[in-house]
Amino acid sequence: MTVPASGFIMESDGSNCLPLPPDVENRIVSDLLKESESNLKEGNLHYVVSNRWFRRWQLYVGQPTEEFFSKDQSSDSPHLNVSPFNILRPGPIDNSDIIINGGDSENNELEIERFLVERRDYVLVPGEVWEKLYDWYKGGPPLPRKLISQGVTQKNFYVEVYLLCLKLIDSRDGSESTIRLSKKATISDLREKVFALKGVEQKEACIWDYFNKWKQSVLDGTSQTLEELNLQMDQHILLEVDGTTLQTGGAVMSSGHSSSYGNQGSSFSTSVSDMDDRNDVSSIVKNRGRGGLIGLQNLGNTCFMNSALQCLVHTPPFVEYFLQDYSEEINSDNPLGMHGVFALAFGELLRKLWLPGQSSIAPRAFKGNLARFAPQFSGYNQHDSQELLAFLLDGLHEDLNRVKRKPYFETKASDGRPDVEVADECWRYHKARNDSIIVDVCQGQYKSTLVCPVCRKISITFDPFMYLSLPLPSTVTRSVTVSVFYGDGSGLPMPYTVTVQRHGCTKDLTLALATACCLKSDEDLLLVEVYDHKIYRYFDNPLEFLASIKDEEYLVAFRLPKRESGRPKLEIIHRSVEKYSTDHSKGLERKLFGTPLVTYLGEEFHSGADINAAVSKILFPLRRTYSSTVSHSRSGSRSQSMDNEVKETSEKELFFQLLLTDASGVSCKPIGKDSAIKHGPLIKVFLDWTDRERKLYDVGYIEDFPPVHQTRFMKKTRQEATSLFSCLEAFLTEEPLGPDDMWYCPVCKEHGQATKKLDLWKLPEIIVFHLKRFSYRRYLKRKLDTFVDFPIHNLDLSKYVKSNDGKSYLYNLYAISNHNGGLGRGHYTAYSKLIDEKRWYHFDDSHVSPVDEEEIKTSAAYLLFYQRVEK
Repeated sequence: MTVPASGFIMESDGSNCLPLPPDVENRIVSDLLKESESNLKEGNLHYVVSNRWFRRWQLYVGQPTEEFFSKDQSSDSPHLNVSPFNILRPGPIDNSDIIINGGDSENNELEIERFLVERRDYVLVPGEVWEKLYDWYKGGPPLPRKLISQGVTQKNFYVEVYLLCLKLIDSRDGSESTIRLSKKATISDLREKVFALKGVEQKEACIWDYFNKWKQSVLDGTSQTLEELNLQMDQHILLEVDGTTLQTGGAVMSSGHSSSYGNQGSSFSTSVSDMDDRNDVSSIVKNRGRGGLIGLQNLGNTCFMNSALQCLVHTPPFVEYFLQDYSEEINSDNPLGMHGVFALAFGELLRKLWLPGQSSIAPRAFKGNLARFAPQFSGYNQHDSQELLAFLLDGLHEDLNRVKRKPYFETKASDGRPDVEVADECWRYHKARNDSIIVDVCQGQYKSTLVCPVCRKISITFDPFMYLSLPLPSTVTRSVTVSVFYGDGSGLPMPYTVTVQRHGCTKDLTLALATACCLKSDEDLLLVEVYDHKIYRYFDNPLEFLASIKDEEYLVAFRLPKRESGRPKLEIIHRSVEKYSTDHSKGLERKLFGTPLVTYLGEEFHSGADINAAVSKILFPLRRTYSSTVSHSRSGSRSQSMDNEVKETSEKELFFQLLLTDASGVSCKPIGKDSAIKHGPLIKVFLDWTDRERKLYDVGYIEDFPPVHQTRFMKKTRQEATSLFSCLEAFLTEEPLGPDDMWYCPVCKEHGQATKKLDLWKLPEIIVFHLKRFSYRRYLKRKLDTFVDFPIHNLDLSKYVKSNDGKSYLYNLYAISNHNGGLGRGHYTAYSKLIDEKRWYHFDDSHVSPVDEEEIKTSAAYLLFYQRVEK
C-alpha cells in the first residue's frame, strides 16, 4: 500500500483508493499552512472556503474551532450537536452558503455574499491547502483571491476577498453593467476590461468617475490604481463614446442615494457630490452655528468610521483648532507620523462638515488616506469605532507634534519620593517629547502601583492616557452544577451547585467550586466537559467564557495534587460488556457508559501493570465494601487503618480488562501486565466492565450525574444594568496580573503575579470613556448589551482623582458613539450636541435628525465623550 502525492492511500495495483486518516490530513494541512506563512508575497493565491464546511473538517481531524457568541450567531455550536469521537468524514466542499446564486450575469463570475465575516462565515486557505482539500473532497466552487499589500509606512498583506464592484453606465443607451476587478488594478486595466465588454475602441471613448452620478473626473491615467483614485465599492462609472452624453435633464441623473452596500438599515438623505468645496474658511467660522449637521455617506461598512468621525468633528476644541490656520504645526518630518498628510485630510474633512447648507458628503479622500496609513481599516469589513478612534487620535498627535527632535530621558524609579514630585517629573518628560493639540486636550495621567507578592516590593509609575477602557461589571448570576471526583481515589464523588457571574469565565467557576468542595491548598481542580461518556474538552484556558458552557452539557472536575501537575494524564473510558439482546450469536456488545475518570500517572511508568495500579487506585472508593461503610463527607483526614486497607486491597487487586486507544477512540489494543506503554502527555484506555467488576464496584457513583442545569437569572424588572461609576470603580479596583502578564521584580529577580492598582492623577479637558462591550478570547467572541447609566450633565470625578491641580473635575457629555446589534453585523451611529446649540442630533451615516436629550441613553452606548465644565 502506498501514499501518493494526491494524499490518498492506494493499493499497489491502483485498484482501490481510500481517504487518509484524519490525523494525517491535519498534519499535511498544518505543514502547508506554516510553509505559506513563511513565504508571504503579493500575488499569492488564496481560496475562500465556507466556514460551515471547514468547521466540520476541523472537527473531523481534531482541530479546535472558533466560536462567535452573539445574538446573530447560528445555534449549531460544534460541541453541542456533534461528538468529536463520532464525526463522519465531511462530504464535498460546499461553498453554496457564501455565494450569490447564479453569479454575475454579465460575465458569469461568482459573487460572494456581502457582509460576511472571516472565521465566522468563511476561512481563507493558501492555494496549496486548497489543492489538497479539493483533491481529497472535490466540490466547490473554487473562489480564488489574491494576496495584496496595503500601507505606506509599513506593508501589510491581506487577501482581497471582495473585489471592487463598479456599476458601468453606457451613455449610448443608459444600460448598466457590473465590472469587478482588484482595487490594485490600474486605470489601464479598467479601460481594457470596459472597452472589451462594450466592443469599442479606446480612441473613440472615455470613462468618467461617476460617483453619486456626478462627473467627477476622466479616468484616463494608465499607471494609477483604482484605490489611489478613491473609487468605491458599487459606485458608478460612465462610458461616453464619440462625445455622447447621457440626457438626464441635469448634472445629476437621480437623487443619488447611497448604494445598497453598507446600507445597514438606516435611512438616507439626498447625497451631494464628492467634489472639493470652494467656500472660504472665514465663512465657515462666521456661519458655524448653521453648519455641523452634515451626514457622512456609507462607503461600504464604514459606519464605524462615520460614527467616530462625527464625535471628533463635534469636539469643541478640535472645531476651533482645525477651522483656523494650523499649517505651521504640521510635522512632516516625524518618522512616527504620516508626514502631515493625515492631519490635513482630517482638517479638510472637518471643514467640509461645518459648511452650512449641505446634506451629506462622501469621505472618499479621507477613507483613501486612512487605508494608506492604516491598512487594517482598508477594505469593506466592519471594524471597531474605538480602535479607529485610538488610531485617529494617535495619528493626529504625531502629525501635529510640535516637538521636532525628541530628547532622551532615562526613566527614574520613584524610590519613596512624594507622588507629586514623581508625577510632575513624568509629565514634564512626556511633554518634552509629545506636545500637540491632542496632548493639550485629550491626554491625562494615571498612577500605577505594582506590589510583588513575595517580597512586597512596591513599584509606582505615572503614565499618560488618551481614553479610559472600562469593564462592564455584571450583576446577573447563573447556577452551574459540576460533579467533583477525587483523582487520587481518596473519596467518593459528589455534585456541587455554585453561583457565578453570568458573564464570568471558567476561572470564576473553579474558584467557586474550590470553596464549595473545600479544596485543600495542595490540590488543583481539573475541569472537563463530558459528552457521550467521553471527555470532549479540557478547560485549559482559565479565561474562557462561561457563555460557552450550555445548560444541557455535563461538567466534571477532578481533585488532583498540585505536585503532580505536568505529569502524564491517564483517561479512563468505561465500556459495558453485554451480550447482544437480539442476536446472541454475534457475541458480546460493548457500549460506553458512565463518567470517564482522569488521574496522573507516576513519573516512572513502564508497563500495563502500572496502568492497572492507577486504575485500581482511582476506583477504590467505588468498592462495595468501602462505599457502604464510608460517609460521603469530603472533610477530615483518613485513619491509618484506612490507609492500610487501601494498600492491602491494591496489592490483591484483580487485573482489569484494559485496552489502549487513540485520540479518536477508534483503535483498541489490549493491555497485559507486561505490555509496554509508550510515554506521552495523555494516555487513553477503555475499561471493560463485566459482571465480575460490577459485583466488586458500585458503578452507580459514575452514572446519572446531573447536567449543568437550567440557567437561573436573578429576577429583574428590566435588562441588566450598571452605572458609569460602577464601571470606573471596577477599572480602578486592585487586582492580580494575569498569568500572561507577569511582572519582573527587581528585588526577587524573577517574574511574579503582582497585584496592580490604578488611580486617576491628572484629568484632561476632553475625557473619553470606552465601555468594553466586546470580548475576544481564543475561540469565543461576544458582546455585552448591558445598559450603562451615565450622567449627561455634571459628571463629578473629584473623588476618583488623587491629586489636586486646582482644575474642575465636573464634566458634561457632548457625544456618543453607539453600536447596535451583535458581532459582525452591527451598525454604528452617533449622538452629538451641536456647539452653540443646546440640542442633540442623531448621526446615522448620511441621515441627520434631531433627538431629545432623554433618548440618548441606550444600551448601545459604546464611547462616551465628555468636556470639562470650567470653574
